Amino acid sequence: MQFQKTQLNNGLEIIAEINEAAYSVSFGFFVNTGSRNETTEIAGISHFLEHIVFKGTENQTAEDVNRCLDEIGADANAFTTEEQTVFYASLLPELLNNAVELLGNLLRPALRQEDFETERQVILEEIRMYDDQPPFGADDKSRELFFAGHPLANSVLGTIESVSNLSIDQIRCYLEKRYCPENIVLIGAGRIDFDQFVQKAEQVCGHWKSQNTTTVTTGKITNAEKNESEWRRVRGHRGFHRIFKESATQQYTLLLSDAPSAQDVDRFTAGMIANMIGDDVGSRLYWELVDSGVADSAELGTNEFFDNGFFVTGLSSEPEYAEEVFRRTQKIYDETTQNSLTQEELNRSKNKILSRIVLANERPGGRLFSIGGDWTVHRQYRTIRQDLEEIRKITLDDVDSVLKKYPLNDHLLVTVGPLENFDCTL
Repeated sequence: MQFQKTQLNNGLEIIAEINEAAYSVSFGFFVNTGSRNETTEIAGISHFLEHIVFKGTENQTAEDVNRCLDEIGADANAFTTEEQTVFYASLLPELLNNAVELLGNLLRPALRQEDFETERQVILEEIRMYDDQPPFGADDKSRELFFAGHPLANSVLGTIESVSNLSIDQIRCYLEKRYCPENIVLIGAGRIDFDQFVQKAEQVCGHWKSQNTTTVTTGKITNAEKNESEWRRVRGHRGFHRIFKESATQQYTLLLSDAPSAQDVDRFTAGMIANMIGDDVGSRLYWELVDSGVADSAELGTNEFFDNGFFVTGLSSEPEYAEEVFRRTQKIYDETTQNSLTQEELNRSKNKILSRIVLANERPGGRLFSIGGDWTVHRQYRTIRQDLEEIRKITLDDVDSVLKKYPLNDHLLVTVGPLENFDCTL
């Protein structure tokens, strides 16, 4: 493996992990923008822009784009999160230049009015569908409650009102401001000729206009330069919220509690805790609730952002068992604060996580997102070996320490379903 990086004169950063033994290549444009960068007025604009990018350029229609991707056999897609918008593709190495040109050009879309209106209807339908299917938007609702007053409470999709009122001029302004070259990293993984990769990026993206000449000379826009009120550690809100959904056949319950951020070295231990207690197989929640037949699903996971993080427990069951499922979950969480996790559980979880890291990173497509996450958040390149070593060195004392600092039984409780009453007292 060989790591290389450079930066174009306009501020676009280019990095790559080169693997001459690979049979494929993956690359992506990682744009430093997401729902946390939005105001109430333009909520959902990052996701909207991700959609409309694929409608084509001044010289290409949406049909042209799809045909070109098909012709080069690229597995291409995009996604928007609270902190990033990413456009990526995986394909044969000899066709990399074609794909870089295609995706690079798409980041300067035509923004035709008719495409804008068509995509607006698609997104509005997506919002309605998300709210109408189990668990009925509970994920967004719980984050909104947990991070109330903080930009991380913003929904990636936006709202019916905000998307309905968005104008194409607002999209153009947001594109110019947030899709500037110093706010984007082009990342590659696999069998890459780095010089050709850079040369093609210069040809396609070198003319992009920079928005901040100061940051071009010093590197990427750093989080220290951002508004401090938008980038701060907060304690998540607690409380109980019941959302009545008569049409639901199951009761869905979410528990959110504080967890390490993406900047915190404890994030590795937090991931281990989630696996030990709430993996979808072989964990405490699984054996207590799913294997016993009381719950349909019971899982614990972690979410990391630059400045914040949270544990999220997802429970679903027949309505008549929902309160029992919650109480049994709370009992498990109470026990974990008393150093009840064992070395045997830790060893088992280590093996599962180590295997998953290796399997996820064997292909360039997996490495792309590992490299992208490390570089865009930590400004560092990490090898697979470094991640494996970080997992191997976690001790039971580390687990107990993080559980004391971030107790799972101190949480926000949100339940959605047909129950008209939900007794959350213990």
